Amino acid sequence: MESPRRIIVGISGATGIAYGVEILRALKTLCVETHLVVSSAGERTRAYETSLTSKDLHAMADVVHSVRDIGAPIASGSFRTMGMIVAPCSVRTLSEIATGVTSSLLTRAADVCLKERRRLVLLVRETPLHRGHLSSMLAVTDAGGIVMPPVPALYHKPKTVDEIVRHTAGRALDLFALDNGLTPRWGDRAESWA
Repeated sequence: MESPRRIIVGISGATGIAYGVEILRALKTLCVETHLVVSSAGERTRAYETSLTSKDLHAMADVVHSVRDIGAPIASGSFRTMGMIVAPCSVRTLSEIATGVTSSLLTRAADVCLKERRRLVLLVRETPLHRGHLSSMLAVTDAGGIVMPPVPALYHKPKTVDEIVRHTAGRALDLFALDNGLTPRWGDRAESWA
């Protein structure tokens, strides 16, 4: 049974909301239905790091769910999706997902992806890491998730932060087999990356 072209996008309170914004933009271009859930800390970071209002951010998604709405469709395994990307993913969010002790719709939706064996990609934004962080990353990986810290690739010689963000967003979408045109490929001609 093939899943519909539908992805859940979670935005937590870690720095790097630009990754979630770019992923929403790219998914709209790819005609993938998006279900957005933003933590209260994510809304705070949005105000700090962007000029977007909450309304602007929500308008980028097809469906927006309140982080407190534990009865939303994305909280159920019977609601089919391709999976979920959490971008950025705070260590608190990572830790809840790792333990399965979820306190919000964002972490419940991620837990559902793991239990249903759907793709879960976490752009974890924290450094340096201590043993507890690494243990949570290992637990999520053991459960079938993908931990993808947004580490910039420099082989394509990015000139702006936006280029770095686009490249990382493109690589995250690659994990869903979504050809997105955001990512210069190793071996491609450097002139075509500009």
